[in-house]
Amino acid sequence: MSGDSDCTRTSPSAGSPSDNEFFPDRPKYVCSLSPDLVTKAREELQEKPEWRLRDVQALRDMVCKDYPSLGTCLDDAFLLRFLRARKFDYDRALQLLVNYHTCRRSWPEVFNNLKPSAIKPVLESGFVTVLPHLDPEGRHVVCIRPDRWTPSNYPITENIRAIYLTLEKLIQSEETQVNGIVILADYKGVSLSKASHFGPFVAKKVIGILQDGFPIRIKAVNIINEPRIFKGIFAIIKPFLKEKIANRFFLHGCDLNSLHQNIPPVILPEEYGGTAGKLDTSAWNELLLSSEEDFLHDFSALVLPCDSSPHDMLVSGDADEKQCDDSLRGMKPQLYYCY
Repeated sequence: MSGDSDCTRTSPSAGSPSDNEFFPDRPKYVCSLSPDLVTKAREELQEKPEWRLRDVQALRDMVCKDYPSLGTCLDDAFLLRFLRARKFDYDRALQLLVNYHTCRRSWPEVFNNLKPSAIKPVLESGFVTVLPHLDPEGRHVVCIRPDRWTPSNYPITENIRAIYLTLEKLIQSEETQVNGIVILADYKGVSLSKASHFGPFVAKKVIGILQDGFPIRIKAVNIINEPRIFKGIFAIIKPFLKEKIANRFFLHGCDLNSLHQNIPPVILPEEYGGTAGKLDTSAWNELLLSSEEDFLHDFSALVLPCDSSPHDMLVSGDADEKQCDDSLRGMKPQLYYCY
C-alpha cells in the first residue's frame, strides 16, 4: 500500500508508456487470486482480468484530475481494493476512495497515531479478534465481544481503532477483497451503562466508515446473546443502515442452532457451540502487532493535506454532530425502556 501521490502527468493515450514506466518505483501488480476466485470476481464484481489494469489506470486518472491534493496512494493493488468494493464502477470507486480519506481526517480521536502497538490493551482484552478458520465461502470471521471492554480503562474510540486496524489487515488479502468478511458480535453481558457510550454520533461515524468509507464487503453480521438492551442499540444503528446491509443482520439470541445455520460449528470455538477448540485471541494479536512497521509505512502515504477540501465528502462536520446529539436525547428514553 505504498506509492507516490504525484498527479502531474496527463492520462496516457493509446500506445503511450505504461504507468509503471512513468513511475518505475511503483510496485507492479501481480494477481494472487486462484482461478476459481478469478471466475468469482468476474461474475460477482464485474472484474475482467484482461481489463483490470486499464480500469485501475482509469481510476488513477480520475483521482489526479478531480482530487490532485488528496494525498492518496496510487499503487495498482491499493486502487484495486476500491474498484472491487464497488464492482468496478469508476465513479462509485472514486467516491469510496475520497470517503476513505475523509473519514480518516474527520475523526482524529480514532485515526491519529493509528498503529497496532497503540491499541495493544484492546487486543489483550479480547474485544476483537479473527477466527483462525475461514467459513465455507472463504470469508474471515471477525469476532467482537463488547463485554470484554471496561469503559473506565479507555474510551470507546479505542475499540473502534482496533476494529479498523483489523479490517485494514484483512483487506490486504485479495481473497478477502473478493469474498468479503463475516462479523460475529457477542453481546453477552452488555449493560445499559456500556450501551450508552454508543450514541447516535458514534453510530453514524462507525456505520459511515463501514458502509461508505472502507473498501470491504461485509456479507453478514451475526448477533449472539443480545440482551433486551440491544433493541435500543439497534434502534440507534438502523437509521444509518442501508437496506442491503440491514438485511444482512441476523439476531440469534441464545440460539446456537440458529447461529450454526449461518456459521458452521466446525470453524466456531467451543464458546459458541463449535468444535474448533477454545477461543484463542493470541495468534491474531501477534499477527497484528507484528505488522507495526507495515502499517507505519502504509499509512504514511495516506495523509490528507489540511488545506485540501475535496467536495462531496461523506462527513459534514458540526451539523451532523449537532443532529446526532439531538437524536441521542430522543433515543435515551428508548434505551432505558428496553433495559
